[in-house]
Amino acid sequence: MTAPLAELAARANELRRQIRRANYQYYVLDQPEISDREYDLMFRELRDIEGAHPELRTPDSPTLRVGAPPQSQLAKHEHLVPMLSLANAFNDDELREWEERLKRLVDDAIARDGYTAELKIDGAAVSLTYENGVLVTGSTRGNGRIGEEVTPNLRTVRDVPLRLDTDDPPRLVEIRGEVYMPFDRFERLNEARVAAEEPVFANPRNAAAGSLRQLDPGITAQRPLRFFGYAVSAPRNVELPFATQWELLDTLVQWGVPVEPHRTKCASLGDVIAFVETVESRVRAELNFGIDGVVVKVNSLALEDELGTIGGREPRWAIARKFAPDIAETRLLAIEVNVGRTGVVTPFAMLEPVDIGGAVVRLATLHNEDYIRAKDLRVGDWVQVKRAGEVIPQVIGPIPERRTGDEKAWHMPKRCPRCNTPLEREEEEAGVYCPNVACPGRQLEGLVHFASRGAMDIRGLSYARIQQLIETGLVRDAADLFTLRAEQLVPLEGFGEKSAENLIAALEEAKTRPLSRLINALGIRHVGTAAAQLLARQFCTLDDLADATAEQIGAVRGIGDIIARSVESYFDNHTTTKLIEKLRKAGVNFTEPRAATAGSSLAGATVVITGTLPTMSRTEATELVESQGGHVVNSVSKSTTFLVAGMDAGSKLAKAQALGIEVIDEAELLRRMGQQP
Repeated sequence: MTAPLAELAARANELRRQIRRANYQYYVLDQPEISDREYDLMFRELRDIEGAHPELRTPDSPTLRVGAPPQSQLAKHEHLVPMLSLANAFNDDELREWEERLKRLVDDAIARDGYTAELKIDGAAVSLTYENGVLVTGSTRGNGRIGEEVTPNLRTVRDVPLRLDTDDPPRLVEIRGEVYMPFDRFERLNEARVAAEEPVFANPRNAAAGSLRQLDPGITAQRPLRFFGYAVSAPRNVELPFATQWELLDTLVQWGVPVEPHRTKCASLGDVIAFVETVESRVRAELNFGIDGVVVKVNSLALEDELGTIGGREPRWAIARKFAPDIAETRLLAIEVNVGRTGVVTPFAMLEPVDIGGAVVRLATLHNEDYIRAKDLRVGDWVQVKRAGEVIPQVIGPIPERRTGDEKAWHMPKRCPRCNTPLEREEEEAGVYCPNVACPGRQLEGLVHFASRGAMDIRGLSYARIQQLIETGLVRDAADLFTLRAEQLVPLEGFGEKSAENLIAALEEAKTRPLSRLINALGIRHVGTAAAQLLARQFCTLDDLADATAEQIGAVRGIGDIIARSVESYFDNHTTTKLIEKLRKAGVNFTEPRAATAGSSLAGATVVITGTLPTMSRTEATELVESQGGHVVNSVSKSTTFLVAGMDAGSKLAKAQALGIEVIDEAELLRRMGQQP
């Protein structure tokens, strides 16, 4: 018997509510509360109800995200309020000139509320019109006054809310934002287009803009688009619940609109300039999407009205501090390989020099042979190269339409280019490696890793100094470092008596590092910081670990078969045996304290550490937490006990605050462990 229409309507409303919440948890907070199967079942049930009773489908129904029938052409849409273009500043002096112009108009009124600084997303600007909280129209920017109506396409973007999450929505409002495509999804999209012999997209921004303008929303639905909101416009007779740009952004978050978390409120232009420098030098490199600058706005919305626009085109109250572009096109001249510290042989691209983001790029990473094959890269290709901040440049993909037929396929060599040992490839692994522990190609990078901060933390032992010690014959392996004497170092270029004594003292201090640091420093394949800590706390001595079988190692919780086999193979090697004995004779510590008991101050706590702490490095803080029974993880989730935040804490802090996770500083962390800050 069919349920009454009223019951079906109520059920459809409940399903829409649950699906909206699930979408917000998944796409905005990245914290799904239900399984994919549960989501699919709810979605299917809603689709079936609406299919049988089309009159029950609402404008905000999640089923509309799958697209609508193709359109013959895109209709025009006039924005309620014009979408303005921003003036640009390309350096700090131009920012200061902009502020001086503002002060001539409003004196020192800006000082009360200051500025906001937000990342300028390199995507496609859109405007979303909501009537009584429900999305009714979505359009492109167009000429700023009239755009193209792409509502069915924008409904397919999963984090565009179809209904605002508020019981008291404005009667009529436009939310402005940027549709963008994450780097990793963009690369996969281009790989698929190469495989299908279709032209690749030049960059993520073009891909996003082109996806929005598809006449068939079903095509848009297949593209990995995301959305960030940053502005709200409304007719003058509509009252909005905020008085500053900062409050506006907070309100968007409350309404369920995703807002880019790397934003800050600045009391002065000096604070803005410091934020810009941080974003360009560090934050930009950590992002999975493109930005081309920072947008600076006068925080007070009342001052926006007072300052007005220039010729109706540009707002006086906002400016874009632009960065140099981070994607360029150049030629792939050759593919060479490098032997890393663990023996992994990594191909890299030799490029025709090209300026990207103010730096001349000649080399770029290619990861492994499978990566080259998947992208169909050929020597002689014109390629797209991406560089963000200080990240190693990366080849995005080829430009097939520029091929002449002279391009050559590339294959991984069969033997190590440094020691001629046959290269090996384990099952289920993408890379190949040189199994020769004594391979000279592994020597330099291995010693650099051994001395690095997360390993033995030998202060003053830089890359250049390690290179110098190898070239002079003083050091051949890690154990040789601990036999160095100050009188051997003083004659070397760059050393004096004091610097030589300091390095010897640092080496003596490094001998006392716990076993977990030593295991990590040895550079065993697949063994990083976390695995090294698990192994050290389980076996407690290096000798016990070296004597363990793969089965015994694999039985450690958190250690899989691949790591277990790699550790067993490493200690079975004759070269390793000789190195361990040399380290023992040098007096290097081979032990680790037993794991903390349940009575420790942080027993059972799951901790996230972010930002720069006042007195401790991230590694030192992690070791301290775990020595007290806590567990340090990289990402914030509902199971996080608390987050330790230092300076320049970014998206992790924002996520913790959104989830209601406790946030503490370094001093509070030390107090909880019974130590004086």
